[in-house]
Amino acid sequence: MASVPDRQTCLELLGRMSLIRRFEEEAGRQYQRAKAGGFLHLAIGEEATIVGTTSVMREDDYLIGTYRTHGHALARGTSADAVMAELFGRETGTSGGRGGSMHIFDADRRFMGGYGIVGGNLPLAAGLALASRYREEDCVTVCMFGDGASNTGNFGETMNLAALWELPVVFLVENNLYGMGTSIERHSAVTDLSRKAEGYGIEGERIDGMDVLEVRDRVSFHLEQVREKGRPSLVEAFTYRYRGHSAADPEVYREKSEVEEWRLKDPIESFIRLCLEKGVLNEEDVEGVRREADQTVEAAVRFADESPEPPLDSLYEELYIVSETMGWYSVDERSPEPHRGELGEDAPEVARNLAESGAAYAEEARERQSREGVRE
Repeated sequence: MASVPDRQTCLELLGRMSLIRRFEEEAGRQYQRAKAGGFLHLAIGEEATIVGTTSVMREDDYLIGTYRTHGHALARGTSADAVMAELFGRETGTSGGRGGSMHIFDADRRFMGGYGIVGGNLPLAAGLALASRYREEDCVTVCMFGDGASNTGNFGETMNLAALWELPVVFLVENNLYGMGTSIERHSAVTDLSRKAEGYGIEGERIDGMDVLEVRDRVSFHLEQVREKGRPSLVEAFTYRYRGHSAADPEVYREKSEVEEWRLKDPIESFIRLCLEKGVLNEEDVEGVRREADQTVEAAVRFADESPEPPLDSLYEELYIVSETMGWYSVDERSPEPHRGELGEDAPEVARNLAESGAAYAEEARERQSREGVRE
């Protein structure tokens, strides 16, 4: 068992996990109020894997995740304001309100984004590591993905190239036991995912993803090994999500008793008990951390609510690269007079009127749902 670190480190670990938990709970609530649009995937229960990993990464290391990455961005230092604003589709969000929940991104902190395609981040991680190799940097790319992604073609292709080119990547499987609604026993012929890259010469290790200190200890080891040897490694972190795959998941594939059993292993509560037993933290410390997380998230909701939405005439901006010599064009067919999408400012009057009417209707619907939520 990994030793308990000093008081300040324990406060930081507890603070980050508590912030992620509180943020995810509020994100779910705001989604039900129709404040956050699109899809929503919450990482409640997986905080130890996220924080344990990011807490031992260097600032110049790269992190890339999947579509369940609000917590990853927060753990890397992205403000809760910017992440919540992105969920709300506001200009002040991490991607200007254009990415939403599945596409959080913060290049300044080398968090290279969440991706909606299962396994889609794997070859991108190899590309980041290849760039580091070209630049002769000693930074490491950490690629976090779910158990289901280990069955994709991208997984095998990326493992092969990463091993062949000796790329500095730590591949970390966040194994929450389900690929969407399919249990690992039903979706993977090999259930020990730490061994799944052995055929490519990549060594793996299975760790307890519900123990933030074990995650810190073992991921730190793998980071240093990859940094020194320049070869990839694989870590499988056993963890569990207490909510459904997404906000729309009815969870008919697992029993409530299973969820309750895993709640007994809650990564935050387990860490609090350990810190109290060892005398590193006291009850006042714990309450202070929780209070700060509450205040941060409440402020983030206010910030997102008060932030402006992107103007309608910017709808097609930053979607395509268009120049005199090359470019890819879109067509806006939402009106009787189709026009080139990337030239939204030149749209015919009928298209503008329809877009404005749609926006007004959406705003009325949001206000109505908000009022209904308040009454409830």
